[in-house]
Amino acid sequence: MGKLYIVPTPVGNFEDMTLRAIRVLKEADRILAEDTRTSSVLLRHFDITTPMQSHHKYNEHTAVARVIEMLKAGETIALISDAGTPGISDPGFLLSRECRREGIDVECLPGATAFVPALVDSGLPCDRFHFEGFLPVKKGRQTRLELLAAKEETMVFYESPHRIARTLAEMAQTFGADREAAVVREISKKFETHYRATLGELAEEFASNQPKGEFVIIIDGKRKERQKSKSTGNDPFSGLPDGFLNPGLR
Repeated sequence: MGKLYIVPTPVGNFEDMTLRAIRVLKEADRILAEDTRTSSVLLRHFDITTPMQSHHKYNEHTAVARVIEMLKAGETIALISDAGTPGISDPGFLLSRECRREGIDVECLPGATAFVPALVDSGLPCDRFHFEGFLPVKKGRQTRLELLAAKEETMVFYESPHRIARTLAEMAQTFGADREAAVVREISKKFETHYRATLGELAEEFASNQPKGEFVIIIDGKRKERQKSKSTGNDPFSGLPDGFLNPGLR
């Protein structure tokens, strides 16, 4: 019986690759990659010559059975996505679940994921949070936002560049324009950018300026006594000037 390794890969900077991840990818019999063209750049950088095959959201339902056969035949297989940890808004869950059902060992390595540094850096509470990932594109989108509006935990979303302006505008309308939030663009890449302001200010900023890249949105949870929180200094944005927006490069 073989073993499945779930291997996180850098979301931007290749220096975020762990030594253990490099070793596992070199020692595996096969690498399942979300996009072999994207992953080939990473593998070449670390001199990894293990054979690859595609495993993405469009073929994973049909590919799982074949992968299970290879694992049962004794292969060691490593699963990677284009960036970050497989299974977090990326393919991986179906294969992991089926391996568990079939009694095949699965080991997920710790490593890079986009939302953790964005959350910790946001200045918003991160002791309790809700990871939402991508919102529905059409059906059920507004209903989902309305349900999330009552959550008291900090909320984490992923968004694409062509929907970021729309999403922030909808969030400002549903959650309230005064809700504190942060947007991080291109985590761990050369042009990583952080924006911190209210949802209303962020919606206005991105309505007139839609930069490229992938985004993480962090939103403060609903507070029963928001004004009291601000007056007692518990507000993470207290002391900043009105209309504060900081797209500072890091």
